[in-house]
Formats: sequence, structure tokens, C-alpha cells
Amino acid sequence: MPSDEELMSAVAGGDLDAFEEIVLRHQSDAWRVAWRFIGDAAEAEDLVQEAFLRILDAAPRYRPTASFRTYLFRVLNRVCIDHARRMRPAATDSLPDHADGSPSPAQQASLSEREALIQAALDTLPGDQRMALVLRYFEGISGTEMAEAMGRSVKAVERLLSRARASLEPRLRGLF
Repeated sequence: MPSDEELMSAVAGGDLDAFEEIVLRHQSDAWRVAWRFIGDAAEAEDLVQEAFLRILDAAPRYRPTASFRTYLFRVLNRVCIDHARRMRPAATDSLPDHADGSPSPAQQASLSEREALIQAALDTLPGDQRMALVLRYFEGISGTEMAEAMGRSVKAVERLLSRARASLEPRLRGLF
């Protein structure tokens, strides 16, 4: 199985099948990041599509200085931040339906309410702080990889996370 970097070399040569493989490997991770950032499933799909189109356009200039996943998150970060600047994000009323039916209706309502409160709190943060939280706590990205993806130093990312946590703590104190 070819690596992401090998696939991107093939994409640079015009191989759209290689690009399809890249998209299939990473689209769900990218969607999750975009959805957590923006709070709307349909808009998240649009943002991910835009990010992959930017990657396709830039394929001839791609240089594997970091992992492809880091490169993808860097492009997606820019797309999400640009989108947030154009539109004020709105809190979602509920999560997309991915449940297997095991939680009771009361549990599901409680979880949905909690997720809506968390998303509303995230929506109050500046875009860079919100993206840092999404990458760290929802995607489990390391500090170094986050710094590369966001085009910042590790220290700057740590400060973003610190400010974001300080801002969210009073809003979410009763949830945890």
C-alpha cells in the first residue's frame, strides 16, 4: 500500500485515482475536525471538499516536509478560519445521528444538550483557539503536529490552548 506522500507524488503527475485514495483515507478525520470547528454537518462537508480541492490544485507544489495528515490539517485550518471570518458560527441543536440506538431517550437528550452547550461555548472562541482545541482534544493531535498544521510555534499553540481553556472554564464548569 503506497504512503500518502507517494500518492501525492502520483497526484502531482495527474493520477486522479491516487487522489481518490488520499480522499478516502482522510475524509472522515477531516470532516470531524471541520464539524467540530463549525458545528454544521453540511458546511463541514463543504469545507472538507474545499480543502481537498486546494490540495489537488497545489499537488504539483507539494513537498513532503511533514506528514500528509499535518499538511491536510494545515489546509483545513486555513479553510475553516477563512470560513469563520466570513460567517459568524452558529451553535448546533444536536449532533448528527450516528448513534447505534443503545442510549435511552433521556440519556440521548442529555448528551445532545451537553454537546450543544459545548459547541455553543466553542463558537464563542476566536478561530485559532477553537481550531487548537478541536485538534488537541477531539482529534488527539500532538503539540508539534498542531504547530505545523496551524503554522505556529509549539509555544504559540500552547498559549492558544491555555487561553481557550481559561475562556471555556467558566462557561462549562457545571458540565464536568
